[in-house]
Amino acid sequence: MKRLFIAVVIQMVIAFSFTGVLRAQLAPSASEIDQKVTSALSSLYANNPKAKQLGGMAKGILVFPDIKKAAFLVGAQFGYGALRKRGRTAGYYRTSAASYGFQAGAKQFGYALFFMSQSALDYLNQSGGWAIGSGPSIVVLDQGAASSLSTTSMRSDVYAFVFDQQGLMGGMGLEGSKITQITPSS
Repeated sequence: MKRLFIAVVIQMVIAFSFTGVLRAQLAPSASEIDQKVTSALSSLYANNPKAKQLGGMAKGILVFPDIKKAAFLVGAQFGYGALRKRGRTAGYYRTSAASYGFQAGAKQFGYALFFMSQSALDYLNQSGGWAIGSGPSIVVLDQGAASSLSTTSMRSDVYAFVFDQQGLMGGMGLEGSKITQITPSS
């Protein structure tokens, strides 16, 4: 049991070290982020009319078009995105998370957070790094849940859509994503 614990700790250290180095080397420029966000948001709107409707009412939309996650007992994920207000980029962000538990695999996906209240958007801007699960209430919508959403049933501060999932990830884990504002290169 002690050897297993030591192996897991070593794997965690390697995973966190590697993802930090990898993030620094692969950090996209502002124009690359903008291009991917525009493409991802257009695709999401084309495939999900409810997302487009929410987009028209949102105070801001934070889009992470390309998140990568890999795990074997210990996992890490990261990605870059942009906050859009009235169709224009208002800031750039990084999302990252670490997880542990019974999990294995790799996947790529994107998600968009629709900020429906000014207070939720203010929390993002003033928190110095938002850990999802703290702060504003968030509801993750799939196609079925989104179709039953109406302006009278909307009560959450933030709605999330996950899209473009690729790869295979098995198991369950404990994780939390942290969103941090960044200043990418031009």
